Amino acid sequence: MPTRRISAARHMVGDVLILVGTTKGAFILTADASRARWRVDGPHFAGEAVYSLAFDQRAGRTRLLAGVHSNHWGATIRTSDDFGKTWSEPERQAVRFPESSGLSLAQVWQIVPGRAEEPDVVWCGVEPAALFRSDDAGVSWAPVEGLLNHEHRSRWMPGGGGLCLHTIVLDPANPDRMGIAISTAGFYRTDDGGKTWRPRNSGVRAVFLPDKHPEFGQCVHKVTHHASRPERLFLQNHWGLYRSDDWGDSWQDIANGVPSDFGFPIQSHPHEPDTVYAIPLQSDEFRVVPEAKLRVYRTRDAGASWAPLTDGLPQTRAFESVLRDGLAVDSHDPAGVYFGTRSGKLYASHSDGEQWKAVAEALPPICCVKAAVVGTA
Repeated sequence: MPTRRISAARHMVGDVLILVGTTKGAFILTADASRARWRVDGPHFAGEAVYSLAFDQRAGRTRLLAGVHSNHWGATIRTSDDFGKTWSEPERQAVRFPESSGLSLAQVWQIVPGRAEEPDVVWCGVEPAALFRSDDAGVSWAPVEGLLNHEHRSRWMPGGGGLCLHTIVLDPANPDRMGIAISTAGFYRTDDGGKTWRPRNSGVRAVFLPDKHPEFGQCVHKVTHHASRPERLFLQNHWGLYRSDDWGDSWQDIANGVPSDFGFPIQSHPHEPDTVYAIPLQSDEFRVVPEAKLRVYRTRDAGASWAPLTDGLPQTRAFESVLRDGLAVDSHDPAGVYFGTRSGKLYASHSDGEQWKAVAEALPPICCVKAAVVGTA
């Protein structure tokens, strides 16, 4: 296996970081631009669950942010400015619900640096479903009141993983617009900077409800888009693959050529707005890859067709599963594509997904995978 353990690694411009959150800690994998040999650092937060990670390079920072859940300290966001050599203290409970809400933080599911023109803004999505904003690069946080006090909140129901806000989609062209996804409330969008939020689920099914097409209540698993065409969204649902060409006002089915339209992760290519990756699972009752063949599916025509990518991936008795944040890409060309399984295997491709290799095979169950290129904001 082409890996070796390191600590406090030195990083050069063009190096690639793979940030891996697991049920027993976080790992940082590093390679140069060739991505031929990976160095492994970790576990950080040994024994603690890490469901969200981010790397923020805006304003000259090299800040790692980790959503960590400790049995002693509870859920919090911890930061490092030296690639994980040191971290902020675990007792700093920066993400807190107002006492008046009657809510308490259970998990941090998503951390997303803000737009380039707002270099100190960071967003996080949590359980119970809420959106928090930081204006000091992740040191302190405040809830977005328009969503926290939404009129639908009392009718939102938790999915299998809880009532979690797990997806944050920013519009780089419009600072007042962003979308979020909640399991199981669906996709919501704001056009006024978070003051008001409206459900945007027209065309998305809720197969488990008597009304299969409600205004809200869909179990959205993940949403992605490309910054150059932000109005075109791709959505992996609890049964259903969809595309919207109008920022979620309407959705159309694009499950053409996949063995199952049930799954969790979906990820856009970094340079091609109509290229998207997904990893289907067999069903909601049997959450492993179809036919026990580990295949990443790619569309290059915005969902009109899908093709399996299999070179280097096991095609027999691969009873694997990938969670909603277990698939990531880097910004090199050709792009690096990465995913991690619940059995602790991490796979990497440095050829847009054409060829794969296992770069770690015995990690704890993988919850999230994020990728970044050092020196690229």
